[in-house]
Amino acid sequence: QVQLVESGGGLVQAGGSLRLSCLFSGRTFHNYAIGWFRQPPGKEREFVATISPYGGTVYADSAQGRFTISRDNAKSTAYLQMNNLNPEDTAEYYCASSASVSTSANMYLSWGQGTQVTVSS
Repeated sequence: QVQLVESGGGLVQAGGSLRLSCLFSGRTFHNYAIGWFRQPPGKEREFVATISPYGGTVYADSAQGRFTISRDNAKSTAYLQMNNLNPEDTAEYYCASSASVSTSANMYLSWGQGTQVTVSS
């Protein structure tokens, strides 16, 4: 069974940075695409970024230029580097795995428990 565990969330001031990590286990990591999604308070879950098994990336407009998704297959870990954060980035952040790159949450079959990111003004 695939398991994913996020870490690295926390409280940061506007303009600051955080790096989220997603540890993958249960299957062969390099066979899966990894996506990051977020759910702001009172809103629906939205796509942030995804990375293919070999490093191809897709970003939401809100993340482009500020966020970087990456992966280390040797460590079975994916990352989301978030720079120049603003209060609108406040959300619960989730990583998920899929057989292929997609911006649609319904293509991701396994999900982590989430990690909270709060950006203060």
